[in-house]
This record gives sequence, C-alpha cells and structure tokens, in this order.
Amino acid sequence: MNRKEQEELAVFLGEMERRHKEERLRYYNVGEKIHLKQVDFHKDTHRNKWLFGGNRTGKTVAGAVEAVWRARGNHPYRKITTPQRGWVVSLDYNVQRDVAQKEVLKWLNPAWIKDIHVRQGKKDDPESAIIDFIVVESICGGDSIIGFKSCDQGRAKFQGTSQHWIWFDEEPPGDIYDECKMRIIDTRGDIWGTMTPLQGLTWVYDDIYMNEVQDGEVKYWLMEWDDNPWLSKDEIKQLEATMSDEDREARQYGKFVAMSGLVYKEFVEDIHVIDPINIPHEWYNNISIDPGLAAPLSCHFYAVDYDGNIYVIAEHYAKEKGIEYHSRAIHAIADELEWPQESGNLRALMDSAANQRTLANEKSVTELFREHHIYANTRVDKSKWAGIQRVKQYLKLRPNEQTEAWPKGKPKLFIFSTCVNMIREIKSYRWKPDADEPIKVNDHAMDEMRYFIMSRPEIKDVNSFLEGANHGNRHYDFNTELGRDEDDDEEGYGRGFYG
Repeated sequence: MNRKEQEELAVFLGEMERRHKEERLRYYNVGEKIHLKQVDFHKDTHRNKWLFGGNRTGKTVAGAVEAVWRARGNHPYRKITTPQRGWVVSLDYNVQRDVAQKEVLKWLNPAWIKDIHVRQGKKDDPESAIIDFIVVESICGGDSIIGFKSCDQGRAKFQGTSQHWIWFDEEPPGDIYDECKMRIIDTRGDIWGTMTPLQGLTWVYDDIYMNEVQDGEVKYWLMEWDDNPWLSKDEIKQLEATMSDEDREARQYGKFVAMSGLVYKEFVEDIHVIDPINIPHEWYNNISIDPGLAAPLSCHFYAVDYDGNIYVIAEHYAKEKGIEYHSRAIHAIADELEWPQESGNLRALMDSAANQRTLANEKSVTELFREHHIYANTRVDKSKWAGIQRVKQYLKLRPNEQTEAWPKGKPKLFIFSTCVNMIREIKSYRWKPDADEPIKVNDHAMDEMRYFIMSRPEIKDVNSFLEGANHGNRHYDFNTELGRDEDDDEEGYGRGFYG
C-alpha cells in the first residue's frame, strides 16, 4: 500500500469512527449480543433503582446511557415531554472525569451538544476537562442540562435547585443521598445508582438492598461478569485469578462485602423471586406458621407443582397482635386463594413449641388457633442444620434445557414478590461468627419455610401428586383425618390432609 492509499484509508477510518461516535446509541444493545440486565434496568419504571456490580459488568454504561436518553428526550422505553435537568454525582472530580463524565461523552452525540461549561480545562477538549454542565438540545424543544457534582463538595452544594433525575456513580454519603432526594420531590423525578458495594453494610444496604422501610419505588439488580455478553470466558478466568474470594463477592457478583456470612448465598433475587402467577388449585400444598406473639408471627402459603418445584405464594407477617387477629388474616388469605378447607377449618404446620402452656396462659397457642379454626400439625422436623442444607438444595441452580428462560440454571424454590418479609429475611439471614448456627434475629419466615420443606411429601409423578394432593375430590373430618386422638393435645393435632 503506497502513501496515498494509506492516507485515503486513514481518512476513511477517521470518518467511520466519527460517524460511529455520533450514532453510537444505535449500537447499544442491538444485535446478537444483548445485555439483558441493562435492558431490564432501562425498561423498569421504579423511581429509585440501583445496579450493584463490579468492574466490567456494564453498570456504569447503563447509568450513562440512561442520562443521555433523559437529556436528549429520546428514551426508547419512557415518554419524555419536556427538557430535563439532571445531576451526575461522583465521589470526586477526578473520578468524575475518568469514569462517569467519560462515559456520558462516549454516548452523547456531539451534534446534540449546544454548549459545555467547565470547572477546569478547556471546553473544546471536554475529555480532558472537568465539566460543570453540558447543555443538550432536547427533541422536546428547548435545552436539557446534564450537571456534574462531586460528593467531596459537601451536602450544602446539593441544596436549592430541583432536578428531574440524579445518577449516583458509586455510593454517596448518606447525607448527600438524603439531600438529593429532596431535589426531585417537586418534579416527581428519578434516582438511579451504579456502584460496587465495597464499603460494607452501609445505608445503601439498609435502604436499598434490604429496603427496610419497604419503599415500593426501590428496585435493584446484582450484575456479574457473566451478565456482560461482551466479556469472554477467558477474560473472566483471568479476572477471577487476581482476586480473593471476598473481592470476587463484590467485584464479580455485585454483593456487599460484609455479606460473606450469609446462610443462603445461593439466593439470587433476580431468579428466585418472581411476580405472582396463576397457581392451579391442585398445586396447593400446605400453610406453615412460626407463631411469634411479641415477636412477629410468620405465615406463608406453599404450593408444589408436578415436578416438585415449590412456590411461596402468599404471606401474613405481623407482630404484637393476638391469635384472633392472626387467625382472621390467615383465613382472609385462604378465602382469597380459595384454599382447601373443611367447614371453614384450615390446617397448618407449626413449631411444636406452640403446644406449651405457661402460667400466664391456660391454653397453648395450638389450642387457641384451633378455637379459630386453624388446626396445627406440630410434628415438624426442626433439625436446623439438615433443614438449612435442604433449603440450599432447593435454591441451587440446576442445568436447564430452556436456556433462554433460565440461562444460569433453574432452581426448585420460587418466592412471589408479594412475600416481602420472607424476601427480606432470606437476604439478611446470617451465620454467627465462627459457629454453625444462624443468628436468631429476623428468622421467623426462615424457620417456618424450613419446617415446610422438611415436612412436605415428595412428589414422584403427576398421578401420585393428584392422588395425594387433589383436595377438591376429598372430604375431611378434622378429628379423624388429622389423626387426632386423646393423647395428641401435647404432641400436636396430626399430620394434615395427606401427611
């Protein structure tokens, strides 16, 4: 190739690069490779949503593209009718320039930029400058503003102006987060965050991951290297080889560093938690109750399909209430589900401790529930270690031929998203330090789930399932069918419909 041909090729490649940069968004998640969690993040309508992931998972890219779409007004999954004001919040200005700002400029078509104001550097060299804000031409008419803020400015610098959206690139201090929430109130704006959870169990763990106040606008995703279709298997192996197990929890899987003591590490909310579906009545299996009184009472309704998959489909969870209150609530759920019962009576699994009488109470908890037409089977297997291992087997992902629906494998335990307290407990259920014993805090749903999984009958095939569990074709006498006799008062009230 002679010099002229080389020059012509250079001009051609430069023009192609320019066009590609200007139209880069055309190539975002289009084609054979699609980052499914990025797409889910953009489509989701929650007003406070977060991507927890490590290096190279694609979280920052998603955050930047969301900001560009909001500013330009051309969001493919959301109708934007007016120009937008938003902040990109970084830990400091150097991080801003090298990470979030760089990613925004990568996806922002230069033809859309009307002006750039800088804090340091030259606005005609924005990649090297520290930008204050970018004026973007909005297709809605008028100008949008992408502002850049630094956490080391302090809370006072985040006061005053209202915003349509705020993007936190990495975890901000709690006081700055609280201040930013005030900035979006009058616009009913949105917050999103992209971060690697390296600082332990901070406010993000409490407010976002655990969502302790049960804010219905909060949503998060854990992003790992396998979620990024542009990372090769060889590259993943190289990254794995350079990190400790603790580092990999955060940087590979997006998990909080101090979560290493979790009992159910197998639990992945994106996989095990599903939106409610129509469950056939013949799948209805049992109710399980951990009968706290001063502590929360936890009650869940369980279904089992023909393949032995378990579904947690409804919950009642409340504290400092009496048996009458709990019984009414449980019966109300049963009525709504059309749960099988005989003459208004329900049966449920329950901790054998409920059979005990105290000096303060003439009747046991099981007797009190029975007076409210809930018959307790207290012959449950309470082996904690064996029960935990059994639950782990149900949470474990198994190879599945339906690769599109279950690319990472399919579990045998699914929890409806409406069972918020069970989900909260399973995410925080931890081992005692240096002991094979879970911490006895927030474990009421964990106990009764274990009772059910240890007590339920195995489903061998469809015929045996229907023979044992088709409640609609049978009638029951609660004194005989539950196996109750004169000696059962202290032991429990039998095995249930088919125990």
